[in-house]
Amino acid sequence: MLPSASILQQIGLGVLVAVGVVWAIGITRLLRRGRYEAALRRDQREMRARYASRGRFAPGGSFAAPEPEGLSGAGLPGQPELLGSVPRQTGPGGPPSECVELSAAERAAFEGLVRQLTSRS
Repeated sequence: MLPSASILQQIGLGVLVAVGVVWAIGITRLLRRGRYEAALRRDQREMRARYASRGRFAPGGSFAAPEPEGLSGAGLPGQPELLGSVPRQTGPGGPPSECVELSAAERAAFEGLVRQLTSRS
């Protein structure tokens, strides 16, 4: 307790500090949520742009949602929601696969490492 401040001043200071902490936590959460949602929207736009050129998510493509009869053009989404994840790295759009031949000693060392790591779990 502060000896030179009255009890009302100390209570006011405590309330002011508590409100300040609650405000800082609220602003931090709002900013993080806005940044997360903006990144999610950006990822979805990038994924749609990347896969629309391949025809996978175009209407009639392999992942297109089937349209109910009688409701075509009624404002229903033609594309499924995409997850904001890393796309597959193999196939025609990804980098080429690499293969390295291991010697017998390297293969034995790798097998020993795998045995060590699997025995810990």
